[in-house]
Amino acid sequence: MARKTVLQLSGVERHYGQGETTLSILKGVDFELKTGEIVALVAPSGTGKSTLLHLAGLLEHPDGGEVFVDGRACNGLADGERTAIRRAEIGFVYQFHHLLPEFSAIENIMMPQLIAGLSKAEAKERAGQLLDYMRIGHRAEHRPSELSGGEQQRVAIARAVANAPRVLLADEPTGNLDPKTASYVFDALEALVRQSGLAALIATHNHDLAARMDRRVTIEGGKVVEM
Repeated sequence: MARKTVLQLSGVERHYGQGETTLSILKGVDFELKTGEIVALVAPSGTGKSTLLHLAGLLEHPDGGEVFVDGRACNGLADGERTAIRRAEIGFVYQFHHLLPEFSAIENIMMPQLIAGLSKAEAKERAGQLLDYMRIGHRAEHRPSELSGGEQQRVAIARAVANAPRVLLADEPTGNLDPKTASYVFDALEALVRQSGLAALIATHNHDLAARMDRRVTIEGGKVVEM
């Protein structure tokens, strides 16, 4: 089956004012991400990795070009519409898990589903399934402080995909983990992407993990280029 493009950046630009000068971070970025595809974004700090992820995730507006999510142009949409797309179509995973400390693992995963309108029973069932899939179902009732770093990050991944988004954006998701744990977390993430047909863009400095993804891209001269 042909893969469908679910995220597209077309001619995207991002500039920041710095005193009386303008700092151009992204200069006409063209990029596509397809269903079931895992792409590594490997680039030095300061080249615009996080900016690119923020634009792709509709957290920032580009200064030029267009961002399409599942074929829909998003730049001209009202903030409420962009928020609705972000909530339904895009999942985020960061280097720091950002789990809510006062809630258990399963409650953290239930939270976005409850916000989206699912019943407590439905949210709990899906959260349990995701924990099982990430091989930490036995830790469902533990709070983040009682989990290892790898377990915390697997909960964060499960939370990011709880509402069945089309796109997963991850910014150094294994950056705080030792190599063995990082590999284990990536295995779980990869299995989830393959099984669900998600499209994943993962920023990483880990070249071993990047080599295991479908393709690798970097940022050179403000543009995204294949490695």
